[in-house]
Amino acid sequence: MPLMRDDGSVPRGAHVGLVLHEPEIPNNTGTIGRLCVAMGFCLHLIHPAGFSVTDRALRRSGLDYWPRLRVAEHANWASYRRAVRPERVWLLCAHGTRPIFEAGIRPGDQFVLGSETRGLPEAMIDEDPSRCLTIPMVEGERSLNLAVAAGIACGEAVRQLVSGGALESDALGRLREPVDG
Repeated sequence: MPLMRDDGSVPRGAHVGLVLHEPEIPNNTGTIGRLCVAMGFCLHLIHPAGFSVTDRALRRSGLDYWPRLRVAEHANWASYRRAVRPERVWLLCAHGTRPIFEAGIRPGDQFVLGSETRGLPEAMIDEDPSRCLTIPMVEGERSLNLAVAAGIACGEAVRQLVSGGALESDALGRLREPVDG
């Protein structure tokens, strides 16, 4: 299952990437890393982060999945954009007006999630508001835990990629690239 090149770029046909912009809580990042391994996705960490990737809480929540994770760290948003050169970036934020279910997710798309306490910077949102997606919630609720939001995004991405033929799911629910032929 293709994930990410050593330079952090995503090969054509690779699955969706999750990008954590200045994450603060190591347990959330560990859980999201484990999710990325299970789904075959890549993880990008945009610094500054509120922890080190050697943090004990990160390792504990990532369990034995962390060594198998293809993760790239980037000094800032601009360095991520230069290294990965993503074709399509989706910003997940509480203020988005378009539900994630309407995004039309394709292989190689990137979901960007903001920090736990600040969310995404307004400047990123203002770059292209049409790329802002939201996870529908009942009126009056403001946000979800970062790892929960990442899980919903990954689940929806897998659903769309399988239904569109970019991924296959076998009889046991295991994901794989479609077999040509």
